[in-house]
Amino acid sequence: MADTESLECVTEHERILQEIESTETACVGPTLRSIYDDQPNAHKRFMEKLDARIRNHDREIEKMCNFHHQGFVDAITELLKVRADAEKLLGQVRDTNRRLQEAGREVTVQTEDVIRCRIQQRNMATTVEKMQLCIPVLEMYSKLKEQLEVKRYYAALKTMEQLEKVYIPRVSQYRFCQIMAENLPRLREEIKEISMSDLKDFLESIRKHSDKVGETAMRQAQQHRTFNSAVAKQASTGHYSRPSYSLTARTHHAHNGQMDEEMEDDDEADEEILTAQELVDFSPVYRCLHIYTVLGDRETFENYYRKQRKKQARLVLQPQANMHETVEGYRRYFNQIVGFFVVEDHILNATRGLVTKAFTDELWNMALAKIIAVLRTHSSYCDDPDLVLELKNLIVIFADTLQGYGFPVTRLFDLLFEVRDQYNETLLKKWALVFREIFELDNYSPIPVETEEEYKSVVSRFPFHDPELEKQQDFQRSYRCHKSLHRSSTEIDDMLRKSTNLLLTRILSSCLQNLIKKPHIGLTELVQIIINSTHLEQACRYLEEFITNITNVSPETVHTTRLYGLSTFKIDEFIQLADYDWGMAESDGRASGYLMDLINFLRSTFQVFTHLPNNNNDHASMSGKVAQTACMSACKHLSTSLMQMLLDSELKQVSMGAIQQFNLDVIQCELFASSEPVPGFQGDTLQLAFIDLRQLLDLFMVWDWSTYLADYGQPNSKYLRVNPATALALLEKVHRGMKDTSKKNNIFSQFRKNDRDKQKLIETVVKQLRSLVNGMSS
Repeated sequence: MADTESLECVTEHERILQEIESTETACVGPTLRSIYDDQPNAHKRFMEKLDARIRNHDREIEKMCNFHHQGFVDAITELLKVRADAEKLLGQVRDTNRRLQEAGREVTVQTEDVIRCRIQQRNMATTVEKMQLCIPVLEMYSKLKEQLEVKRYYAALKTMEQLEKVYIPRVSQYRFCQIMAENLPRLREEIKEISMSDLKDFLESIRKHSDKVGETAMRQAQQHRTFNSAVAKQASTGHYSRPSYSLTARTHHAHNGQMDEEMEDDDEADEEILTAQELVDFSPVYRCLHIYTVLGDRETFENYYRKQRKKQARLVLQPQANMHETVEGYRRYFNQIVGFFVVEDHILNATRGLVTKAFTDELWNMALAKIIAVLRTHSSYCDDPDLVLELKNLIVIFADTLQGYGFPVTRLFDLLFEVRDQYNETLLKKWALVFREIFELDNYSPIPVETEEEYKSVVSRFPFHDPELEKQQDFQRSYRCHKSLHRSSTEIDDMLRKSTNLLLTRILSSCLQNLIKKPHIGLTELVQIIINSTHLEQACRYLEEFITNITNVSPETVHTTRLYGLSTFKIDEFIQLADYDWGMAESDGRASGYLMDLINFLRSTFQVFTHLPNNNNDHASMSGKVAQTACMSACKHLSTSLMQMLLDSELKQVSMGAIQQFNLDVIQCELFASSEPVPGFQGDTLQLAFIDLRQLLDLFMVWDWSTYLADYGQPNSKYLRVNPATALALLEKVHRGMKDTSKKNNIFSQFRKNDRDKQKLIETVVKQLRSLVNGMSS
């Protein structure tokens, strides 16, 4: 048992020794602890075993050292031999190194110089490369400064944009570029402030120059007006001479050498006339507009400009308190307004969107209302006919000038009628004073004449034809006052005669009535007043001749025009009484009552002319030619009115019964024309006034569409006067009327063969008529 335990202990110690030999020193602790955990005194036996193992290893080491000792001794001996050679070689290496160092010292210095040069060269290349990037930036910034100095702000903004987007991003790492980038917004604000300051100076400048611009524009408009009227007048007489102009609307006539001098003066004046662009420098507006557009703030600029111009418009429209005292006050007022709107018209056409047509129209409407109110107020204070006439001339030139620039001036021309009435009133007041003075100076005593010599003496002092009387300008001025109102010569003549009648019937009559009511007027004076009035009445014929010479409108023309207007007006009144039943199935078999009344009126009217004497010297009579013209005009107007009634767009459908009734009325018109209401017509001349209606109605009454379509365009066509568009319009109305009638009469009528054939015929004719209409339009 003891032997067995001893054997196990030895085996365990052997294992532990092997483990110690093969294990690292850090892991030996647990192994050694197991020795002490075993049997008592086991560590002693282990120590013995360990000593035995150590001795065993020492013997092995000794054996190995003994085995290699001789080789070691031989190696040491050989190493000692090599030592001398090594020292010799070391000396040679040191000597070679010394000589190499001495030989390479100069090369080292040169190499260092080369390296230093290469570094400098590299730095220079880098510097050049960076400078090539920086120089364009500096050049552009220098260019920007120059542009700012010479006030080329729009170009400066473009340069700033290039700097920000192209140049500065390339060298943004440098400090100077950062400073530049920080300065650009400040420069933009400075440009905005400077351009706005220039705009304010411009607004102040045009405020001062509006008077001159308006004066120039009105002078040009007046010259154009006077020139055109002179050309028309000279062309009518067969020769032409250049007129001279003046802003007071008075044409001065010259002769011989004086004419040449005035023409030279006019040439100089024409050369001195400047346009609005030459009188006003608009570049600040364009420049400021472009600047604000580039800066993306155009709307602010537009609002500011329009607001300021509205304020200026209100200032311009404010008249001076004493404007009504002189014509120069009115002229200055008109010049400023014209100048303002000429500038606005130029801005409207030269810029895109700075001012719009709606804005200028708004300004003009505001100004027009103010102008009319001002002129009405100030003109009411004026009691001088000459000043009223000058005002009227200025208003005409003012209206023509602005009309030439596209502004509506209808209300101004309406105002001219008020000025004309005021002018007539001032003339009536003036002549009322003249009449009273004449009546007060007269003693109303007859001038006794016993011999022929005394009669000649009296006649010489009071001639029937006094050149001084013929030089009176009131009729001429009144004629010019009416002439410039854009009315026909007949209307002007009518206005002038009405004014003359008012002068005689109201003013002269009132003065005579006041005269005979005076207490100092006795029977003798009354007799003389009656005699004077008789002669005055006889002289009215010469007054009418005088007016005729001024207006160049004969009494026959006056009467003819009045007759045309009266007959047309009465025809329209009768036509308004027409009440057709456009859906009637059959006609009444007789003409309409309104038309018979109209024909009776025309017949009775023209019968009056047959009793008038045909005396050219009697201005109260009317020649047969006038009656014929009036009758033809009435028939044409009646025919046109009936055609318009038939083709009225509001009339949607027409029955054949209505066509038959309408045909009966046209037959009555033709019977009236053939009855020769006014003698002198040749053949069927008067009936030709209704030829268009007759052919159109015949086409529908006979339903002769095949003939119409086959002969269309032929000179001998039966329906030559029927236009395809007219026929198409009426046929569509008849077609709709037939459809409506068929539906009302029988819901099965659409299945009848005759109705179906007629519907197809109408549809075919409609297509052919439309092709003819389209062919005419193309």
